[in-house]
Amino acid sequence: MKNSNFKFLIIAISAFVLISISTSFVNAENVPNWVKNNALWYGQGQISETEFLNSIKFLIENNIIVLESDKKFEKLIDTQILIPNGNYDVSGGSFYLPLNLEIPTNTKVTWLNDDTVLHTIQSQDKFGNIVGLFNSAPLNSGDTFEFIFTESGVYNYYCSLHPWRVGVVTVT
Repeated sequence: MKNSNFKFLIIAISAFVLISISTSFVNAENVPNWVKNNALWYGQGQISETEFLNSIKFLIENNIIVLESDKKFEKLIDTQILIPNGNYDVSGGSFYLPLNLEIPTNTKVTWLNDDTVLHTIQSQDKFGNIVGLFNSAPLNSGDTFEFIFTESGVYNYYCSLHPWRVGVVTVT
């Protein structure tokens, strides 16, 4: 009798875990009768754990139980773009370093103003119009601005105080 209670406890815990991590609660009408029978038979010791787990695997593979992706467990990557000294000079050769930063999604980019004058970071669309995606206040020398890129795409930006200074972040 103890073994039967233990198996029932395992079934109950398994069902609770699967339902609590799914994006929506499982509707009992969507669960095939053979899966329900397998749960019963496993609790009664008539089928193996492998057969029972294969039933749960079937539910997941057929989107009867849908597991959500939890982005908080993905590793956040950090990288930096430098606004070098002399970047304000239109005739100078200073550019953002790097000029085109290529990164994966879920990367935090930090712009560091290493110049002696104020700079801004203003996001632009492909036509050069300012968009409200990421826009910094004026950055003093030594100040930073951060943005996390969560979606792939090509992101253009420039300094509104020195509009000849443009840069690109390419997210793959």
